[in-house]
Amino acid sequence: MISIPTWGDQRNIKVGLLGGSFNPVHSGHLQLARRAFTILQLDQVWLMVSPGNPLKTGKEMASFSERFQGVQKCVDGRHIIATDIESRLHTRYSYDTLKKLYQRFPNCKFVWLMGADGLSQMAFWSRWQKILRLVPIAIFPRPPYIYKALNGKAAQWARSYRLPSQKASVLASYKPPAWVFVPSPENKISATALRAQGRSGL
Repeated sequence: MISIPTWGDQRNIKVGLLGGSFNPVHSGHLQLARRAFTILQLDQVWLMVSPGNPLKTGKEMASFSERFQGVQKCVDGRHIIATDIESRLHTRYSYDTLKKLYQRFPNCKFVWLMGADGLSQMAFWSRWQKILRLVPIAIFPRPPYIYKALNGKAAQWARSYRLPSQKASVLASYKPPAWVFVPSPENKISATALRAQGRSGL
C-alpha cells in the first residue's frame, strides 16, 4: 500500500484528486477513478475522504473512520489510493487542501476529478474561481446533472478554458484554468439512495 505523507515528498507524477464524503463509497466513485486513471493517463488517483464536507451535514453522515475504512477496502492501494490526508492537513475546503498539496508535493501534476453533479454545485464552493485558476479539472458524466452542470455558473465562467475531450490525456500538463468534459458511461447510483435503502453501493 502506497502512503501519502502529511509533509509531502518529491514524487514526480501525475495525480488525480477525487475528494468526497464517500458516504458510502459506491461503484460510481470507483468507475470514475478507474476511467480517470486510464483516460487522463495518470500515475495515481487519490480518493481523499473528507473529514467533514461543509455542504453536507446531518445525522446521516457516517463517522470518518467508517467512511475511510470503506474506501480502503475497495482500492488497490497502488494506482487507486485511499487517503486521509485532508484530515491530517486539517482542511475542510477544497481550495485550502489544494494549496497545501501543491506546497508539499511540488513536483506533482494534479488534476481535480469530479462528477457533473459537483460542477453543477461548484459556484456554492468557497473560492471556487480560485480553484479553477489553481488546478486543471476533469468532469465526468453524472445523470441527471449534465445539462445543469454544463450550463451552470461555474461552467459558464470557465467556458473559454474548456478543452476538447481529445485533450484529456494531456490535461495534467495544462496550466489552469483548464478543464475537460470526459465522455464516459453514465452511472446513476446515488449515495443518498443507498443510505435510504440501507445497502452498499458495491
